Order: sequence, then structure tokens, then C-alpha cells
Amino acid sequence: MLIVFGGLPGTGKTTLARLLAREIQAVYVRVDTLEQALVRAFPAGTEIGAAGYTVAHAVTAENLSTGMTVVVDAVNALAFIRQIWRDLAAEANSALFEVECICSDATIHQKRVEERAANIPGHAQPTWQEVQVREYEPWQAPHQQIDMAFNSPQAALALLLAQLKATHAPSEPIWQD
Repeated sequence: MLIVFGGLPGTGKTTLARLLAREIQAVYVRVDTLEQALVRAFPAGTEIGAAGYTVAHAVTAENLSTGMTVVVDAVNALAFIRQIWRDLAAEANSALFEVECICSDATIHQKRVEERAANIPGHAQPTWQEVQVREYEPWQAPHQQIDMAFNSPQAALALLLAQLKATHAPSEPIWQD
């Protein structure tokens, strides 16, 4: 199964994606981590562009081919990027579950963006201004939307687990009961 998280920086997607991956014992693929590794691997000033997503796609495809459940954590801001994940799930004959994390309270969202510390060495967190002007296309395909402004990470995890169990057969390798 492929579980794809998306949402603007500071919405709680990494927190929730990690919790879910741990809970269901899935492979966790974070595009920010891969991008930062690429930045370190190349000379200063090298433009990484879409390379992080490209590497994440390859790592995800490989793990899906072994029957693993994969949780992908990325902003996934554009519709064509989200379609690439859908296409990968179809090519891998894998179930797909998409999750968009939002933070509907702008004050809470801004505070999270401004107060969080980078947890990837060398990674520069975006400013609130950068988050506000970032291009982010609305999701059109069916997906689960979680508002992290008013849900604790544990409550959001419980909602996701319930939705996963309601929409996917228990025989699918999603979680260990």
C-alpha cells in the first residue's frame, strides 16, 4: 500500500506521517530528508530541483515492489506531483491512500512555522512569508483531509487508522493487529 501525505509546511504532516509509519510498521520516505542529502552530496549552489521527489519515487517504487507499505511525506503542492504518486500506485498494483494535512487556524499555523526547529541537519525551514506565498493547488482526487489545528497528533492518528481500516481490506499489509 502507498500512503501519500501532503500539505503546506507547518501543518503537522511530518509528525502525523511518522506516527502512522511507526504504528503500521511501514517504510517512511521523507522528501525533505532526501533533498537535504542531495544538497550535501553536491557542490554548494547546485540546484536540486525535483531531484528529491525523483529519488523518493524510486525508493518508494522499490519498496512497493517488495510488498512493503510505504508512507511518503512531502508537501506535494501541485496536482501533477500528486498524480505521479497515483500513477506509481497503479503501476505497482498497490492500494493508495492520500492524506492532506491542513491547519485551518492561521494564527496556530503561523506560530508552528515560526517556532519549529529543523530536525534535518542543514535544512532551512521556510518562513511564514514563504509558506503564505507558496504555490499550492487544491486537491481534486478523493483523499482524507486532517485539520491539525484542532486535532492532537494522537487524535489525528486514530482518525487515519479508522479511515484506513474502513476503506481497505484487513488482508492488505497495512498494520499489524
